Amino acid sequence: MNPLYSLVVPIYNEEAVLPVLLRRLDALLPKLDGPAEVIFVDDGSTDASPIVLEARARADARYRFLKLSRNFGQQVAMTSGMARARGQAVVLMDADLQDPPEVVLDMIAKWREGFEVVYAQRLSREGESRFKLMTSNLFYRVMGRLSDVDVPPNVGDFRLVDRKALDSFLAMPERDRFVRGMFSWVGYRQAVVQFHRPARAAGETKYSLTKMVRLAASGLVSFSDAPLRAALWAGLAVCAVALGYALFVVALWLAGANLARGWSSIIVVMTFLGGANMLMTGVLGVYIGRIHTEVKRRPLYFVDRAVGFEAASVIEAAREEAA
Repeated sequence: MNPLYSLVVPIYNEEAVLPVLLRRLDALLPKLDGPAEVIFVDDGSTDASPIVLEARARADARYRFLKLSRNFGQQVAMTSGMARARGQAVVLMDADLQDPPEVVLDMIAKWREGFEVVYAQRLSREGESRFKLMTSNLFYRVMGRLSDVDVPPNVGDFRLVDRKALDSFLAMPERDRFVRGMFSWVGYRQAVVQFHRPARAAGETKYSLTKMVRLAASGLVSFSDAPLRAALWAGLAVCAVALGYALFVVALWLAGANLARGWSSIIVVMTFLGGANMLMTGVLGVYIGRIHTEVKRRPLYFVDRAVGFEAASVIEAAREEAA
């Protein structure tokens, strides 16, 4: 018998928080109204996280452990866990307990009402700097204005998805993934559960400024052609400035100004071509790079080892034979 719920938790160097996380999950699972599994996906950790989680998966049949061959990034790690999930409702959550496991109960209540996607929206974000809050708000505003899909503000990847929505998500083959945007794009009935996000229970964030910028850029490029349109308008603006400057130079020449022979035309042409080419080539290069990544058709990830999945299959087979 397959579990009704699957909890997918990507892990990267979370050794400090694992004891608390496991206790909270142990307390949550008996409260669910059906059998559940927890899938930990180790995304190339270099601390003791894989040792702790593999031991738990071997000792407790409710837990599974998936170790990727290297660090592929959080978005891919979540995808690999969802691909192995067997539940009818699959929950994505971070390991740092800023996504409180207890909120899952509220998500399930919404799912029982018939919603296929239930996302958790943060009412507050404890322990985060002003700079991070400001840049996060800016990101959601920009995405809201430029994106082709509706990405709700102050919503991360913490969400519950129905099997129907999950199968639609897994059918999307792109390599450069922006999970929250992809779930917005698939549609279906979506609902929100609001919560106050606490500070990390232990350890330090693994999401550096560089990673956040890369994720934001990935989301914008994946779900909007606004940068291409911006490049077009910027190129037209540069052309207009160059034309205005050319008229200014002609006016100086007609007024009898002492201008060096050939200087005016060279400056105008260089300004026009240089500005237009740099702007438009840079933006086009981003999209061409994405196309290059997609056409190579490399696998999203490689699995080093999986623990607990084969045990679950054996248990199911035994139950079917007994029946």
